[in-house]
Amino acid sequence: MGKKKKNRENLPEGMSRKQAKLAARAAERAALMGENRPFEGLAAEPQLVALQEFIPSAYAKVEVAGSEREVYICTVLPGAVAALVRDNEAGGEAFVAMQTQHRTKTQGKDLAYALNWAISAAPGSTLAPGHQDGSQPALTELLSADSELDVQAFDTFDWWVPEGQTSDEQTGRMLQMANDTIIPSQQVHASVPGALWWVDPGEKAHIRWVRQDDEDKLLAALARIGAAGKLHLGEDTKFAGTFRTHGLVVPVFDLDPTITAQEFVPAIEELNAVIEAELNNDAQLTAEERKALNNIKSRQLTIR
Repeated sequence: MGKKKKNRENLPEGMSRKQAKLAARAAERAALMGENRPFEGLAAEPQLVALQEFIPSAYAKVEVAGSEREVYICTVLPGAVAALVRDNEAGGEAFVAMQTQHRTKTQGKDLAYALNWAISAAPGSTLAPGHQDGSQPALTELLSADSELDVQAFDTFDWWVPEGQTSDEQTGRMLQMANDTIIPSQQVHASVPGALWWVDPGEKAHIRWVRQDDEDKLLAALARIGAAGKLHLGEDTKFAGTFRTHGLVVPVFDLDPTITAQEFVPAIEELNAVIEAELNNDAQLTAEERKALNNIKSRQLTIR
């Protein structure tokens, strides 16, 4: 009696069963690893990272390809949902949140999915947080690669309630709880690359500077500047270290909270000029510079 033939499988063209299995496993591993830089390819990448990681209450209007309604990318929405569309009576705008109830490892695709949903979602509907399903276009197909974000930051979440309306009891409770957690934050406007945000969580204020430079080059530049005693933003300021998030490096500086954020602009622009000069310095680090680099790396935090 002859052997039974195996059921025919729908294999990718030109692939054997073994090759198809290996490709499927590679895809699974890639999905588990997530996206190193989920917002790569967008000029707005630093601001998107800031909206996701350390701005409490803010939004920015964006032009979404194919959308006839106004769309805003924001920090967080009531109930930590992924997105919502207001009723037509309330304006009909769509809001897509960067900070949701559930975090995934494919946050660029999650954002693209929510933006794509917002294009045709019914007024008054909400999108629950969850995983993207692969039906969405690439994020760079929905948002212009060259467009930056004009982020509007707020001291409260009162913008959750459309102008001229009052919140219901449940939204009112969520609004009060959210307002009680807000840390004073504001954007620092300077002629430098990246996104600068001042925050005041308590005893010390901080400036967090989201940059898009190559990580190794930026850390080496900071080490050279630090070894020369110039890695600061003036008197009574201190370089606190860096954290890595979404593939970008964020230098952080400790500040006197009684000094306004914009007063640091000249020092920031001066430091940026030094950083830019050092980014292309290919000379080997000196012993003191290597020591400074090791110190920076040993204290670096990674936030996903």
